[in-house]
Amino acid sequence: MLKLDHAVQYHYDQFPPQSLDYIQLMPGLLQATDALARYDQMLKNLHNSEILLAPLRNQEAVISSRMEGTISTMDEIMQYEADFSEGDDSMEVRSDIVETILYQRTLKNAQAAIEEGYPFSKSVLKTMHQQLLSYGRGAAKAPGTFKREQNYLADRGKKAILFVPISPEKLEEGIDKLFQYINHDPAPTLVKTAISHLEFEALHPFQDGNGRIGRMLITLMLWQSKTIGAPHFYISGYFEEHKERYIDLMREVSQTGNWHSWCIFFLEAVQWQAAHNLAIAQNIQALYEEMKTVFTETLSSKYSLAVLDFVFTYPVFRNNRLAELTGIPPATANRFTKSLLEKKILSIKEEAAGRKSALYSFEQMMALVRV
Repeated sequence: MLKLDHAVQYHYDQFPPQSLDYIQLMPGLLQATDALARYDQMLKNLHNSEILLAPLRNQEAVISSRMEGTISTMDEIMQYEADFSEGDDSMEVRSDIVETILYQRTLKNAQAAIEEGYPFSKSVLKTMHQQLLSYGRGAAKAPGTFKREQNYLADRGKKAILFVPISPEKLEEGIDKLFQYINHDPAPTLVKTAISHLEFEALHPFQDGNGRIGRMLITLMLWQSKTIGAPHFYISGYFEEHKERYIDLMREVSQTGNWHSWCIFFLEAVQWQAAHNLAIAQNIQALYEEMKTVFTETLSSKYSLAVLDFVFTYPVFRNNRLAELTGIPPATANRFTKSLLEKKILSIKEEAAGRKSALYSFEQMMALVRV
């Protein structure tokens, strides 16, 4: 039995905040804006941004899912994608891995829908939820449907309810208010994103998957507002590292109406995560420049840069995918991987067996992005 003694109730009639003290928020707002702009510029300068974005998307999917108790690793996700590309339907895969993959795909599909002109709306939100929970533990929890019964945020260890979200009867009104705020409020984008993320989590509109959808909302809002040039800013790392503070400050908004502390924390998160992502991007860029010469000398082929780009984008792969995605003849692709193995640039994660080719790993790249 869960105890309600110290539960915080949703902040009825207190959204959006009537006034914010921007003198308090301005230092964090300026620092977060500057850090985000530097990260965004780095992405724009990469000749092939997918080299950076593929591992960052995987990182975000792993960490955001881990915050909800779904445990998978970067290596597992990359191996799944390598095998899935072969159309191997026979492989046994843990549901945690598939749930993490679904996070990644849901975010990409939402980005594609918005690019095609669909407004960010309740309909897009429900579609995202339906895709996210289409397999695994959430599949029985009404994918794509707003909650019909009261839900709770609980500390299972202490057997205590921490927060009681908005009631199902008031949810539609609350969601409408949220989208009205997102689409029409003149607040600076980063402040608006902070407030919208918290409000979404406080509404907790679905039976399951609210945390993951709420974190996707951050990326989508920053991109839709053109604060970032491409929909590729991921923030779950900071939230996971400061998970207790993250939850406590969200509860405090409903308890005391203190939106300022939450906004300051959110701006710190954006600043830290942008700087962290930028450092990863710079490390990847430095490794790429170093490997450009190595690959050219090792492969001595017009395909050298195509192979280089491929192994940075897919650092765990099977040979057929190298041939398929680069247009390199299969025999040539085999020769290339053999040369890279001999130079110890690639390593074998799994030996060839039967019809399945060997699984290769570009460990120098994986070391930069493992979480």
